[in-house]
Amino acid sequence: MAGMTLIDISATLQPGTPEWPGDTPFSCGWTWRMSNGESVNLSAITTSPHVGTHADAPLHVRDGAAASDALPLDAFIGEAVVLDVTALHGELDRGTLRAAGLTATPTRLLLKTGRSSASGAFPEGWPALTPECAAALVADGLRLLGVDCPSVDLRESTTLAVHHALFDGGAYNLENLDLSIPAAGPYHLMAAPIKLGALDAAPVRAVLHHLPSVT
Repeated sequence: MAGMTLIDISATLQPGTPEWPGDTPFSCGWTWRMSNGESVNLSAITTSPHVGTHADAPLHVRDGAAASDALPLDAFIGEAVVLDVTALHGELDRGTLRAAGLTATPTRLLLKTGRSSASGAFPEGWPALTPECAAALVADGLRLLGVDCPSVDLRESTTLAVHHALFDGGAYNLENLDLSIPAAGPYHLMAAPIKLGALDAAPVRAVLHHLPSVT
């Protein structure tokens, strides 16, 4: 592992990091300051767990479902494929993914849409899998769908059918990644959710390590 090059694909969580319109924004302040004579600097934050890079728990879309502290670590750590769909719009089916270069269903799929809020602005829209495509990928072994945009569903969705398709099959998601640096290809992903009890989402520090291409 010595000399391994890591690519940080997490959005910086700070004042001004875009939240979903109407959600609680990130804010921070100081409880103690050494400049005021205290022994340490001590900060405090207020935020929705959906601001910045995060994993949704099933509780996000289903009352009584598993919460953030039950998110399984093995879904968020392991081999992953980054797929570049920056030229695409609207709903993406399996044929569209094949045309974009996805030759087989990976265990973890990260969609590089180019509509990331990590740039500092909440995007107007982004491409997303059809619910049927998400369900088919999960049936083929997909355990994690990551996106650099604010949701695995289209912005205007109210049913959140892609969320449901993932959770129905025992798969999970990552949202608000920063995929501006990594090119399409195979990687090792490390993106463990913070173990927050009984919430609907958990912040994540997501990192990629490039793997050799498989021919």
